[in-house]
Amino acid sequence: MLHFRLAEAPFDIGALRAQLLDPRAGAYASFEGWVRDHQAGRAVVGLDYEAYAPLAEREGERIVIEASERFDLLAACCVHRVGMLAVGDLAVWVGVSAVHRGAALDACRYIIDEAKRRVPIWKREHYREGGADWLHPQYQES
Repeated sequence: MLHFRLAEAPFDIGALRAQLLDPRAGAYASFEGWVRDHQAGRAVVGLDYEAYAPLAEREGERIVIEASERFDLLAACCVHRVGMLAVGDLAVWVGVSAVHRGAALDACRYIIDEAKRRVPIWKREHYREGGADWLHPQYQES
């Protein structure tokens, strides 16, 4: 399974993880990115993610395929939320399975880093004191 998708609603990471299971796998790695309550010293109460879905899904799938080929994965998946999210909500999830742990860990990092760098998803933060700002992609890393 190689898959990237956008999700407008919360999703079940247990079901996604189950799809990565393979008797040849010696390793599984995952990453969960959550909405945090601060950014650059400002209190955050929530955020909106917007995406150009056709391009985002195509580029996201390309990243998952690249990771699979580069790290010799058995399976990989990445799901990114769009829409309004609250502090503590799961915003992005990456899961991979591989024969060895090094490949699984490296691939998981590669997928999330490349997705944040290349997939056209924009984040608008809403602040406790009022107002909102669109963040430049370079600030999405942390």
